[in-house]
Amino acid sequence: MQSIIAVSFALAVLCTVPGAAAQETGARLNKAIELLENDEPAFGLLSFDYSLNNARSLARSGLDFIIIDMEHAPFDVERIREFLLGMTDKRAIIEKGSLQPNVVPFVRIPAIGSEDVLSQVKQALDVGAYGVMFPSVNNAAEAEMAIRASRYPQLSGADDYEPAGLRGRNPSNAVWYWGIRDYHAKADLWPLDPNGELLAIIQIETPEGVENIEEIISVPGTGVIFIGPADLSTAMGFASAAAPEVEAAIQTVLGSCLAHNVPCAITTNANTVEARLEQGFRFVTVGLDGGLSTRTQNALDRGRSASGR
Repeated sequence: MQSIIAVSFALAVLCTVPGAAAQETGARLNKAIELLENDEPAFGLLSFDYSLNNARSLARSGLDFIIIDMEHAPFDVERIREFLLGMTDKRAIIEKGSLQPNVVPFVRIPAIGSEDVLSQVKQALDVGAYGVMFPSVNNAAEAEMAIRASRYPQLSGADDYEPAGLRGRNPSNAVWYWGIRDYHAKADLWPLDPNGELLAIIQIETPEGVENIEEIISVPGTGVIFIGPADLSTAMGFASAAAPEVEAAIQTVLGSCLAHNVPCAITTNANTVEARLEQGFRFVTVGLDGGLSTRTQNALDRGRSASGR
């Protein structure tokens, strides 16, 4: 209840914030997309702690994004809604003069493949997430389902009509959480729609996904390709992601991303973040859960120093 009251006040006070009106006229809401458009790296972490205290901590963490992980934790839409509202920082809104969150929330869903993807994506986006991470995408058909699930059907004759959207229209909580009146215009996938504020994060975690990376990355609407080293190494039959064969697979995916100018993502830590940025990764996680531990803060600081951010 406290978080809902806070959000109500925050959104109400925006009418007195000069920069807030700009959100209705084209200013970016999704900070991660803004960074990627400017060819700057984005730093984040995976969160399994859905408490309001953690939401508040992460909102002021200095990260650029978080991924609320519901693949390896219960898929609970009401918890997503509470967490997103808990992240709303009314002081930051006033000081920034903008509705753009300092830390952008995404959701990793558990479903892989078809019908469950459609229902889970719809619910995650309807409560206000700025995009979805899709685990273990193995081929172009699965990537296309991810994209279609994230899009509303487009108007007839639209240049970006395909892949045809399947998302149903009832985003009342998302409209309120984003704080804008033109949600349907902005709730499309970047870069397919250059003005879209949603990001589809496609994970490559199997040898099949690596083998099919050219077809997957060519599906319109793919925003980020995220390599999962732990699952990839296991699927390849290795106990550690440090195996040379796993690194070779990682570099294959990265090479495809660089060739197609699609941001590539990977998990990092204080020992690896600088090297991964130098290789060309532009969307990296620097830790797990529970706010910023000393190790996570160290990785974030190293990454920002290496990238000039």
